[in-house]
Amino acid sequence: MASTQGPHSLAFRVMRLCRPSFQVDNPLLLDPADLLVGEDIFDDPTAASHLPQLFQSLTATSSPTAVKLASDSDLSFRSRFLLHDPSDALGVSGLLVLPQSFGAIYLGETFCSYISINNSSKFEARDVVIKAEMRTDKQRILLLDTTKSPVESIRAGGRYDFIVEHDVKELGEHQLVCSALYSDGDGERKFLPQFFKFVVANPLSVRTKVRHVKETTFLEACIENHTKSNLYMDQVEFEPAPNWSATMLKADEHPSEKNASKKCHIFKSPTLIRSGGGIHNFLYQLKLVSHGSSPTKVDGSNILGKLQITWRTNLGEPGRLQTQNILGSPFLSKEIELQFVKIPSIVVLEIPFLLHLKLSNQTDRLIGPFEVWLSNNDSPEEKAVFVNGLQKMALPEVKAFSSIDFNLNLIATKLGVQKITGISVFDCSQKKTYSSFPDQEIFVDSD
Repeated sequence: MASTQGPHSLAFRVMRLCRPSFQVDNPLLLDPADLLVGEDIFDDPTAASHLPQLFQSLTATSSPTAVKLASDSDLSFRSRFLLHDPSDALGVSGLLVLPQSFGAIYLGETFCSYISINNSSKFEARDVVIKAEMRTDKQRILLLDTTKSPVESIRAGGRYDFIVEHDVKELGEHQLVCSALYSDGDGERKFLPQFFKFVVANPLSVRTKVRHVKETTFLEACIENHTKSNLYMDQVEFEPAPNWSATMLKADEHPSEKNASKKCHIFKSPTLIRSGGGIHNFLYQLKLVSHGSSPTKVDGSNILGKLQITWRTNLGEPGRLQTQNILGSPFLSKEIELQFVKIPSIVVLEIPFLLHLKLSNQTDRLIGPFEVWLSNNDSPEEKAVFVNGLQKMALPEVKAFSSIDFNLNLIATKLGVQKITGISVFDCSQKKTYSSFPDQEIFVDSD
C-alpha cells in the first residue's frame, strides 16, 4: 500500500528551458585621444587647428595591430581600458548567459522544462513510476507517464532526467505537478508529489476598429506589447470568415525601398514592436465574395474572422496567438439591388436621355413583376430630373439570383450638376416598395 508519511529518498528539481541572453557589461573604456585633449579644445582656434595632426599620430601608433601586440606583451594590461574598436562601446562581451530565474511566462509561448528526480538517500529506489501533469482552472494535461514502463532503479546519489513541453493557451495560475511512486530501501511503496506554481501573463493586447464604407469593410488592429522585451512580429494575418476576403493595406514605399524589397523578396523583414508598451497598427480591407451562383449575404451575420499572430523574442524564442472572432455590424441582406450601368457623360438641357440600369434578385425565389418610377417627394422647385413619357415602367419577373437590364427615359430641366433622386421599385406580387437606392449625379449642359 502506498504511503505518504516519513522522509522521502527522492526529490524533484525543475529548471525552465529557454533561450540564453547576451551578457552586457557596462564599458568603462575611453579613446586614447581623450587622455590628451578635452572637450573644450575646440574653443581655442589655434589648438583646434593642430588637432588633425594629433589624431594622425595617435592613429599611427594605436592601430589595432599595434594595440594588440602591445597588450600581448604588456603584463600590466595598461591598454585594457582603451577603446580599440567602436563596437566595444556597446558593452556586448560576446558571451551568452543562461537564465538565472524562472522568468515570466506568456500566453502563446511553449513552456519547456528540464526535470530531474534525485535520489539523496544511501539506498536504491526501485520501480519508479513518474508522472508530470499541468493543471489549470479548466483542464489537466498529462505531460509524462511511465506507468507502463517504470524506471527500474535510481541508485543512491543518482538521478533520472527528462524534458516536458506544453503550449500555453490559458491565462492565470498554472501548476506543474510532478509525482513519483517508488519502492525505498526497505521495500516500502511510497508516493511523492511535488507542486510547482507559476502565473501566465498576456504578452500583448489587440484592439480593433471596424468601419463600413459602402460595400467595403475596413478593419484596423492595434497591437500593444506588454512584455519587457522587444517583439518581432513574423506574421499578423487576418483569417476571414468563409464569406469574406481580406487584403492587408500598407503605406506606399519609397522607390529605393521598393528596389530593395524586390532583391530581398525571399526574406520577409519582421515588424518590430518595442518593449514596455510599444504599439503597431495593421489595416485590412474586407470584401464579401461570391461562390458561383450562391448568395453570400446572410441575415444577421456579423463575424468577420480572426487574427493569427506569430512573433519571436529573445534570440528567436517563438510565440503564437489567435484572437477570438472579430465582429462587425450585423449585415442585413437586400432582396433586390439596383445598379447604374451606363450614365451619359453630358446631358443636354431639356433633351431626353437614357439611363441604363440593372435590377438584381438576391433571393432564392422568383420575385416580381415590378413597376419603376421616380417619386415626387421633392418640391418642383428642387427637382431637376423627371421621367420623359410614361411615369411608370413595367418589368417582368426576375428569377432567383438573376438580373434584368432596362432603360429609364429621363429629361433634365436645370443646368449644372444635378441629382437623379427618388427611384422607386414596386413589387406587384408582394405589394412592397423599395426606395432606399443611392442618388446619382449628372452634368447638364445647355448645348
